[in-house]
Amino acid sequence: MASTPASGVADVDHKSVSTIRREVGSRLQAEQVRRRSQNLEELTGVAERQFARHLTSVVIGEHAGQRMDKGEAPLDTAVEQQLSEAVYASMFAAGALQALLDDKDLEEIDVNGCDEVWVTRAGAAYAEPAHPVASSDEELRKLISSLASYAGLNSRPWDEANPELDLQLQDGSRLSAVMSVTERPSIAIRRHRFEKVTLEDLVGNDTMTVEVAEFLTALTHARLNVMIGGATKAGKTTLLRAHASAIDPRERIITIEKARELGLRKNRELHPNCVEFEERIPNAEGLGAVSIRQLVRRTLRQNPDRVIVGEVLGPEIIDMLNAMSQGNDGSMSTIHCRSARDAFDRMATYAIQAEERLPHEATYRLIAGALDYIVFIKRDLQTGNRRVETVLEINGYDDGRVLSSEIFTVRRGGTHAEWTGTPPARLDELTAAGWTMPGAGERGW
Repeated sequence: MASTPASGVADVDHKSVSTIRREVGSRLQAEQVRRRSQNLEELTGVAERQFARHLTSVVIGEHAGQRMDKGEAPLDTAVEQQLSEAVYASMFAAGALQALLDDKDLEEIDVNGCDEVWVTRAGAAYAEPAHPVASSDEELRKLISSLASYAGLNSRPWDEANPELDLQLQDGSRLSAVMSVTERPSIAIRRHRFEKVTLEDLVGNDTMTVEVAEFLTALTHARLNVMIGGATKAGKTTLLRAHASAIDPRERIITIEKARELGLRKNRELHPNCVEFEERIPNAEGLGAVSIRQLVRRTLRQNPDRVIVGEVLGPEIIDMLNAMSQGNDGSMSTIHCRSARDAFDRMATYAIQAEERLPHEATYRLIAGALDYIVFIKRDLQTGNRRVETVLEINGYDDGRVLSSEIFTVRRGGTHAEWTGTPPARLDELTAAGWTMPGAGERGW
């Protein structure tokens, strides 16, 4: 099974595969929407794959008809079969990895070579060993290369010249792979168990309290700019996806990512007008690259109501903050940091490394004029539990630092963020968005 995705797809036309795959995916999604609207059970597992194969045959047949209408020779049966298998591989097949990807209890899959596999289950603090995913490292490399050929918006090479790879698998999982710089191929897969998640869902799994969820909902409705911070594996992407669920469906959203991961466009009921931008790496000649920074700038000409940068990792922070301060209210992003206030220094570090060499003081002023709140989420290393720890309001700039106040935080000995009793400076906006301050009636506010 491990060799299936890599066999019979190398010689097919990648552009045709991408075109057909997108059309099949669109029709499959339309069928799922139709079934939900009629209270029918969605297609899953084998049924979904069989229907996808049927759609693939239909779309390939339509393309054949279009070729004939143009006076072009039709593809022979063998080529059509290769094309069909390539489309199926791009949508579903991941070799022996597929069994792990189908395990809904897994959150992380780490491969340190074909026969050294570790998995982390939901709620577990540490990984456990799993079965090999290929018969050799070369087979593993071919498998990942095959997936990279069809995942995302553009084919991504993974070879000696391009040893790093980031992409989103069909099920929404994020894959990061490296080769040549390690003794054996190294693959890390982060599975998102909650693709369509709301703040209410995160209350249900104990990530936050009802009070925090209500406050975050108000932040969204009030169109305040939010940065979500946390360490690796903290749950930033899931929290961002849940935060975005509160956005009015009538709003136009543009997301920007290194490799598509948020998947807001999949939830067409909540986000019917959503465009996903993905960074493009240069080709073999070093041409054609489109950076995150360029994409952030481009969004200003795409009529967005909201701009969401999946993760700020470098100099694009300057463009992101500029966009927020110039009218893109309600924008969101995530950043790696050790605490809510540490996010300020992290952003300043990215900015000083940019070509502008923006000094810390200038970045702090930019943060104060652009960002409204930082939401910090933390993962307990012992239990694996993820919880919102701090909601920090940004109150301006003075004397070389960003002024801020904690609105929600975890008290000493506590486990969940609670209201600190500090009235938000943006109380009028939050009240208009439907938020009621805890104990407001008792205090006369």
